[in-house]
Amino acid sequence: MKCLLCESFSFVHICKECQELFLTPSLYKRKISNNIEVISFYRYSDVKKLIHTKHTDIGFYIYKILAQNSFKRFAQEFKFDNKVASLSIDDIPKSGYSHTAILNKNLQSNYIQPFYGRLRASNPITYSGQSKEFRFLNPRKFNLKEFKHEDVIIVDDIITTGSTLTQAINILKQNNKNVLLCLTLVDASK
Repeated sequence: MKCLLCESFSFVHICKECQELFLTPSLYKRKISNNIEVISFYRYSDVKKLIHTKHTDIGFYIYKILAQNSFKRFAQEFKFDNKVASLSIDDIPKSGYSHTAILNKNLQSNYIQPFYGRLRASNPITYSGQSKEFRFLNPRKFNLKEFKHEDVIIVDDIITTGSTLTQAINILKQNNKNVLLCLTLVDASK
């Protein structure tokens, strides 16, 4: 097959050279609700076209590459006193896969245990392209399924206003969970 970026022959959808040149992650940090840190790996403007593949067949492969270059590397460096749960937001499969579940899967390590289907919105509204006011007036109303870990990392693909992550943090805190941080693939404000 050909690399999607440079069109050279490659065994993966984006060749190793293009991954190193265009997809080397950087760390972008910001604080949201209750002073929780959100770490993102890419600027939206740098990977916009790749992110927009998330509900297509090719999106599965794109997200897998992005997750291996960012979330997997993060997990290899992350250390904590006890095992931490990672929960992906709304990891409901669409188009045959869940993009947030792919990100979460790549956090598997000696210190992080990914969980799936634990943090889902009862309001299926999408925030994509919506204003901050719209997001405030239409909360996601997250449901949390039980798990034993107290310390949690929340996983999502994009942070824009921080509304979704704030709502997720609030439901976790209401259930006596300690949110250590949030990880997103992309920060749309960057």
